[in-house]
Amino acid sequence: MTAFLTSLSSVGEIVLVIALGYWLRKSGKLDDKFKGSISFIIMNIALPVSIFMSVVSHLNRDKLLSLSSGLFYVFISFVLGYVVALIFVKIFKIRKGRRGTFINMFVNANTIFIGMPLNIALFGDQGLPYFLLYYLINTISTWAVGIFFISADDPTKDKISASGAKFNWKKLLPAPLIGFIVALVWLVLGLPITFIVQPAAFPMLGNTFTMVGGLVTPLSLIYIGIILADAGLQSIHFDRDSVLALAGRFVIAPAIMIVVLLTAKHTVGTVPTPELNTFVIQAAAPGLAVLPILVGQSHGDVDYATNLVVTSTVLFVIVVPILMEILAFL
Repeated sequence: MTAFLTSLSSVGEIVLVIALGYWLRKSGKLDDKFKGSISFIIMNIALPVSIFMSVVSHLNRDKLLSLSSGLFYVFISFVLGYVVALIFVKIFKIRKGRRGTFINMFVNANTIFIGMPLNIALFGDQGLPYFLLYYLINTISTWAVGIFFISADDPTKDKISASGAKFNWKKLLPAPLIGFIVALVWLVLGLPITFIVQPAAFPMLGNTFTMVGGLVTPLSLIYIGIILADAGLQSIHFDRDSVLALAGRFVIAPAIMIVVLLTAKHTVGTVPTPELNTFVIQAAAPGLAVLPILVGQSHGDVDYATNLVVTSTVLFVIVVPILMEILAFL
């Protein structure tokens, strides 16, 4: 019950900031230009700095090696997620135009705008190294595999053209991932980090990095509020395909992750509690915020994609406390 109340309190704080963004957008205080600007600041400035600071502050070369098993666990869970999603598409005959959205809802999560701030709120700095591992696999999965299924699901094309289902190398290396890679190289090469992680050594630079990185959580939550205001809560509805996709996001994906981690725990060795908790919560994060845009580019069912993103974001508030209570017994 303590875990449930703690997670409920953390989620409540997040909901209040999201509600602030929702109200500001609905009241006309935040226009489209601000929406684009805040997204740019998060993705291209604050988040890369935040990830860089998290890596150099909480990881070292020895710990990087110890975390390699976590990458394997996440990779296996993603592979199994794709397999189960494809089976569901066949069994339930998901129609063309919805299949790419359906598969992505099963596997790929909104780790940036919701997953990261929630992880910080629930687990603090202990969960950050594991979040970064999940973020890495999630990004590669989204832009190298997930986008393929969306492009291949174009109902206006009888066959997959060579240009319609190709990797988007530019998006495979977004600014946040570049920040992660730079930080890893920094650690591997053994470059000095004292002047960054210990502001007392160089207070102006260290404090600036910390301050800019600290923008991620509040700005991300306000941005989600803006997205919800634009989509409209009244657009939420539950048809068969939506319920199945949401079940994949909130039940099957975390269940696969739990099975993978418990199997590793009983065969390979101990799985740290922060690692288990972080991976499971991230596996149940809402659908990708950019999903409707990607689906629209491939002439898919945009209304279906939008409904799933909005619905999964709203339901996540209920799902997290339940998952935290389950994790308390693992």
